Amino acid sequence: MQPSLASRSGSDTLDVDAALQSLLDGTATETGERFFSALVKSLAGVLGTSGAWVTEYVARERRLRAHAFWLDGTFVHGYEQALDGTPCQKVIEEAQLVFYPDRVLELFAGDPGIRAHEVMSYMGVPLQDLDGTILGHLAVLDHRPMADDARARALFHVFAGRAAAELRRLRAERELREREERLNRVVTTVFDTIIELDAGLRVTLLNPAGEKALGLPAADVLGHDFGRLLDGASRARLTALVTEIDARPPDERSLWIGTGLRVQRQDGQTFSAEASLSRADLHGKAFYTLVLRDESQRVEAERKIAALTEESESLREALRVLDNLDEIVGRSPALLAALRDTAQVARTDSTVLILGETGTGKELFARAIHDGSPRRQRPLIRVNCAAIPANLIESELFGHERGAFTGATAKRVGRFALADGGTIFLDEIGELPLELQPKLLRVLQEGELEAVGSSQTKRVDVRVIAATNRDLAREVQEGRFREDLYYRLDVFPLRVPPLRERGDDVVMLATLFAERIARRLGRRFAPISPAWALRLRGYRWPGNVRELENVIERAAITAAGDHLNLDRALPSPGDADSAPPPEQRHDRVRTATEIEAFERSNLQRALEACDWRIAGERGAAVLLGMKASTLSSRLKALGLRRPSGQSRDLDDPPHEISRVATSREQLSTRHLE
Repeated sequence: MQPSLASRSGSDTLDVDAALQSLLDGTATETGERFFSALVKSLAGVLGTSGAWVTEYVARERRLRAHAFWLDGTFVHGYEQALDGTPCQKVIEEAQLVFYPDRVLELFAGDPGIRAHEVMSYMGVPLQDLDGTILGHLAVLDHRPMADDARARALFHVFAGRAAAELRRLRAERELREREERLNRVVTTVFDTIIELDAGLRVTLLNPAGEKALGLPAADVLGHDFGRLLDGASRARLTALVTEIDARPPDERSLWIGTGLRVQRQDGQTFSAEASLSRADLHGKAFYTLVLRDESQRVEAERKIAALTEESESLREALRVLDNLDEIVGRSPALLAALRDTAQVARTDSTVLILGETGTGKELFARAIHDGSPRRQRPLIRVNCAAIPANLIESELFGHERGAFTGATAKRVGRFALADGGTIFLDEIGELPLELQPKLLRVLQEGELEAVGSSQTKRVDVRVIAATNRDLAREVQEGRFREDLYYRLDVFPLRVPPLRERGDDVVMLATLFAERIARRLGRRFAPISPAWALRLRGYRWPGNVRELENVIERAAITAAGDHLNLDRALPSPGDADSAPPPEQRHDRVRTATEIEAFERSNLQRALEACDWRIAGERGAAVLLGMKASTLSSRLKALGLRRPSGQSRDLDDPPHEISRVATSREQLSTRHLE
């Protein structure tokens, strides 16, 4: 079999000059893909091989992608192959010419391309960038053995050099095109107005944001003097700034224009813009890039940022509050009734007025209402009307404009605007100043508000939940609260029961508080004993759940062992009662009949609280601090008996008591003062 890399006419000498001329004739007028097609066809022809191909190497995928592949007199389109396990692998990895004169099919039996094309011989050379990076490779292959000819190798390198130069050109052209596309995306999608001006300050480019800002299509602006869109002072200022830039060194030809450029829109309206100005030279000509931003857009963006900042701070505050509160715990009838009302009203958009003593957990119920409502994805904004000074609460609720009053150095978004679409919780609503109540009434009636110092009306969609520990009806009668606002708030009154009405809930809550405090202190405490459970239920809890938590924390801190020190932490029962004013104390001596009536009432409350049990850990004697025999004697002496027909399951929790004295001595020394 006659080897290739020789003249097909049978001559053993390769005519290098003729080969080079063939290369020039085939590729001189071509570029890009057409150049590569002409190159491989000419290369296969002058070297007398079955085929030739030029590839680009995709390093991240370790694949060769053909720009052109000539084989057996035709082009193979869209050809690519994996690098590993092929004759080309050594070319790419070692960056050198590789020559297999024979037995390629045996050496690379795992290469499907070699098998499919029945390749017997192969020669390949890498195509490199100027820094040595492998761009691809050029190869010839034949169905016959190839002869090793130095002149053929030299010619092969010439073809490879030409192919590498074109591949470098294509890659640079592609990168330039990609950069231009990225730049074009920036220019066309950026929020700011971008205007390019020539040396005569005529517009040569206007991006889409600029068309929108000026209210003009680019076609109506290009080639025209940009100065006609500026007022007189701004036009003079821009000209002076251009002169200033021209006088600077080439690497310092840019500056910031803070304020003062007045730009006129197509509709005749003007806006004040902040801008940047820079100069670039192209082909010896100066061009200026002016980037404009409407100051009102910046102010609006700052307003939104401030609003989001306040909203996030409100959410962080909410999380801090939740960290200090347990979930709503209890099973008393009073609490379950409040929870049923909460579930029913949460699904609606009605205004809710939460009523309850201080420390009962009114905010927890407000959060439960919000979390169960369709507005749960929007914020719950909390405002404590009692914690904000009267002269600032209007600004806090409705916001203010810059300069609305002394100290208003920036525009402020009010809490109602922050709660738009969500819920606002007005805690301690009874503390709201009387002069501000009509403005709140307008928001409730019409969903409209005006910021302090503004004449613009803003609509808001806010659900209102208010809370108070005051008797608002009495406040209305005494002229401290507007009647119309009261009835606007009192759409759905929700009463949160005080702790003294919640029976065994006090023990459940105390246990939860003890467990949480124990984790925080790194300690363990024994369960609350039945005797102390009776004492906890018997106390009036004027501070409600908040007071209970404080008592348990004091008991945990002062505990010497693993038992809560409730003796020190829990006030004595009489401390829960309201002491009479000093001028009314010791004003008269009680009669024996009054003392006996008080003792009878006190003993009866204790018996009712303990389901008329006398002895035992849950008996009235423990609660009263008396011996069971002494208590039985007093009951007989006073004629106190369990009412007939009154019978309950002994496992049921006892009823609440308002106050129980713990000994007869207290009747004379504490309760009769």
